[in-house]
Order: sequence, then C-alpha cells, then structure tokens
Amino acid sequence: MSTPSDPTAPQVPVCPRHPDRASYIRCQRCERPACPECQQQAAVGVHCVDCVREANRNAPQARTAFGAPLREGRPVVTLTFIGLCLVSFVLQQAMGWQWTGELAFSPAAGEIEPYRFLTTAFLHAPGFLHIAVNMYALWVVGPSLEFALGRWRFVSLYLLSALGGSVMVTLLAVPGSPAWFTAVVGASGAVFGLFGAILVVLRRLGRGAGQILVIIAINTVIGFMFPRISWEAHLGGLLVGLALGLAFAYAPRRRRLEVGVAAVVAVGVVLVLAAAGRYLLVA
Repeated sequence: MSTPSDPTAPQVPVCPRHPDRASYIRCQRCERPACPECQQQAAVGVHCVDCVREANRNAPQARTAFGAPLREGRPVVTLTFIGLCLVSFVLQQAMGWQWTGELAFSPAAGEIEPYRFLTTAFLHAPGFLHIAVNMYALWVVGPSLEFALGRWRFVSLYLLSALGGSVMVTLLAVPGSPAWFTAVVGASGAVFGLFGAILVVLRRLGRGAGQILVIIAINTVIGFMFPRISWEAHLGGLLVGLALGLAFAYAPRRRRLEVGVAAVVAVGVVLVLAAAGRYLLVA
C-alpha cells in the first residue's frame, strides 16, 4: 500500500539530465540544478554542461594569422599524403613496373590518360633516398602550412603544385624527343610548391627562411641524381606554390575565403588550359 506524498513537503532538486540524482548545486547561468557529472567549474561558480556547450558554440572561433581555424592535434592532411606515398612505394617494390607504369607521368602518356598528371606525385624512384628526402621535406614543411592555411587550402596547394610540376614538364619537353616519352615520378613538384608557399608565408610573418632554403637546395641536387626526376617539375611546382602562397597570405582579411577560392580556381584553369594548348599545338 502506497503512502501519498505531502504536497507541502519541500521538493528535492534533481538534475534535469539525470532526474534520479538529487542536485543542490545550481548553474550560475541558467540556475538549474546540476549533478557532479554535469558540473563545469567556471571562473565564478559552476556552470552546467549545456550552458558551457552553448557558450562555446557562440564564442568566436580562434583563427591563425591567415584566417584558418586554429586546430590542435596531428596534421591529418600531411600524414595522409605521406601515408599514400608510402603505401604506393611499397606497391612499387612489390609489383615493380606493373604499378609504376600505370601511374607514372610522361607528356605522351598524359595526353591519353590525364590522371597521370597527379598520380605520378605519389610514385618515387627505386631505392630509399628519393622518397626519404621528399617525405622528410613534406614532414618539415607540411604541418606548419596545414595549420597556418587550413586544410582545404593546404590540399589545394599540394595537389595543384603536383599538377603544375607535370604541366611544366609537358610545356618544356620537345614533342617526339626522348623527354616526351620518359616517365617522371615523385612528390617533388608538390613539395616544391610547399616550399614556395612557405617562403611567402614566412615573409608575410617577418620570419627567416634559411632552413627552407637549405632544404630546397638539397632537393634540387637530388633532382639531378635520378634520371626520372626532373627539374622542370620542381620549377612548375615552385611557381604554383609562390602564386597560391601570395594569394593566401596577402588576401584582405574580410575577403580571404573569396580570394582563396578564386586563386585555386584560377590556377587550376590556367594549368589545364596550358596543358591542353600544348597538346593542341603538337597535334
């Protein structure tokens, strides 16, 4: 037999999120009871988790000097590019030319299979020196640019620099010559694009770039040590990186998104038209 509760007895406050828990401490914002699990210590008093979440949602997001959201943790995009290169390198060792030959770029092959303009950036020459130097350079430069520029601008910079390297090879190779049919491989074009961009970024921030210049010099020397690594790809990537770096670093504060998107689209269109025009002249 149940006993009816006394309506005049004082009601025990309970946590709205956990009605089975008595909560005598109230949120300083909404004044609702908050159990220990739902309490967040504030500068003055205690806030409930709902009020803290709402305050964080409405607070201005911290941004870098170039307008990118300020992130903590691992450089996800940089690690992804490194991982793709390493996986591809393992497949090169396991499958030999069967893998490399399907993805490597030459001006002649690129005319028939345009995807090679980009896929060749995930291949490397035999041995470990080429990929080791490129991945080291990517690890040194990539995280700083990824955090400073933001992920979408960093991805655009990397891929368009890789594309720029292949396009420059196409523009400078003589049709019908051995260079027209020789495969070139490597992430060097993309890496040199990062070099170009970080030089601009460091300049914009008023910092020195001595270490980056040393890395550029080392990669340039490496480029002359292997037959399928071309200085033309380095040059193309570097020019793209400088162009996008200027657009990203010097865009007006209130027009960063618009300028960034416009720069990416413009550089992409120029590269595609340059390659297409070259092939039309050859035809």
